[in-house]
Amino acid sequence: MTNKLAVIAIGGNSLIKDDKHVTVESQYDAAKETALHIADMIEQGWDVAIGHGNGPQVGYILRRSEIAAKAAGMHEVPLDVCGADTQGAIGYALQQNLQNILYQRGIKKKVVTIITQVLVDKDDPAFHKPTKPIGSFMDQAEAERRQREQGWTVVEDAGRGFRRVVASPLPKEIVELETVQTLLEKGIITITVGGGGIPVIDPGDGNYEGVAAVIDKDFASSLLARQINAELFVISTAVEKVAINFGKPEQKWLDKITLAEAKAYLAEGTHFAKGSMAPKIQAVIWYLENGGKEALITNPENIGRALKGETGTWIVS
Repeated sequence: MTNKLAVIAIGGNSLIKDDKHVTVESQYDAAKETALHIADMIEQGWDVAIGHGNGPQVGYILRRSEIAAKAAGMHEVPLDVCGADTQGAIGYALQQNLQNILYQRGIKKKVVTIITQVLVDKDDPAFHKPTKPIGSFMDQAEAERRQREQGWTVVEDAGRGFRRVVASPLPKEIVELETVQTLLEKGIITITVGGGGIPVIDPGDGNYEGVAAVIDKDFASSLLARQINAELFVISTAVEKVAINFGKPEQKWLDKITLAEAKAYLAEGTHFAKGSMAPKIQAVIWYLENGGKEALITNPENIGRALKGETGTWIVS
């Protein structure tokens, strides 16, 4: 591999434009738009590993599973298997679109998707206090039955019913890392740690076992970027730039900040929402603290311009 190496983390929500475009076909078209911008980056001389989110897609699979179980007595699909399903489906959409675009541009690059497991600590504190809502709303009777019979943790959600919540533990190890590294060394575009990776634990005997949890895809992509020594970590999200004091009169868009400034802004606790920008900033901080060179946060359509220094928020050590 002679090109520069980057990790790109794509949000799962970026594959769904709005409530009217949620079908597989619509998501495929959205993946094509994202793939066009990644292809621009490849054309500029980058080799890339691509991570992606899967929040909405996992929700759809769980919903279909629950409906099929009630209506036709079908078995329900475990959460870790839902994650694997989304890795295959989203990976397929990105992989095929990238293959087609690169072929049309005369770029001889292969693209592959790796079904990726990510090891988490079975004693991670997150397992003692699950907070990530998944699946459908339930009435109280069903919530209590699920809690009693299946050990689910359920919470009441603002008067709208009850929902299951699961843990969001920190990623510790990418199980297929050596395979990913081998592919990247051969110049193959690799789609990996989809949805943050399929969360697995080592119960103590050296084997892996899937668990009902959700890993933050930005955290997993940050771990990937560190472990493959990527020169650039890109987080593709819904905004062109990061802002402090967002939505306030003193709002300020950030063009370039240092690691120290990013840590200070995050520590203030008022600039970045916990469910959106805060984990992205934290993911970048971990990457830069562990030898990363620079990180970029922008939306997909501006990746090309941002790499030319025209937009985006750059965070440097």
